[in-house]
Amino acid sequence: MIIGPKILLKLVKEKKLVENLSERELINPEGAGFDLRVGEIYKLNGGKAFLGETERETPKMKLVVSYEKGNKNKIVIKPGEFYIATTIEKVNTPLDITINFKPRTTTFRSGLFLRTGNVAPGYCGKLSFAISNEGPMPVTLEMGCRIVHAQFEWVDGGGNTYRGQWQGGRVTTQKREKQI
Repeated sequence: MIIGPKILLKLVKEKKLVENLSERELINPEGAGFDLRVGEIYKLNGGKAFLGETERETPKMKLVVSYEKGNKNKIVIKPGEFYIATTIEKVNTPLDITINFKPRTTTFRSGLFLRTGNVAPGYCGKLSFAISNEGPMPVTLEMGCRIVHAQFEWVDGGGNTYRGQWQGGRVTTQKREKQI
């Protein structure tokens, strides 16, 4: 069952469920969750990718632009370009909650598509997702813009603690790694 804003705001205050939420989300969140903002944009920068049965390696990443309070840092995403983005917000997911994402409609109406995953119970850190421009024109993103809607759901029966190497919000591996 999706957790509504009244309970979410209580969990933010009591358990730090989400850190660095915008004032808008703390005062009057819209919908059934929180809108999260773009904090950093990374470009794949060489190396290689390997997804094996017991080992993984992701390409090198280069930070292109990041959010700085008071600055209007921007990036123009051209048709066909692919980036990895992180959120300004950080989560501290308890064992009985998971998080799923929905793109804001202005995101895909502009030609941008998000590739998102699921946040497992026990995960703590920034969130990351992919952005690609599948439209016919360039799109300018201002750092700090609301880009994705996070919906929080109870895990019936409780979940198992996230054990993966992405804990904390890193965006790439340093080398080939054995999976935990």
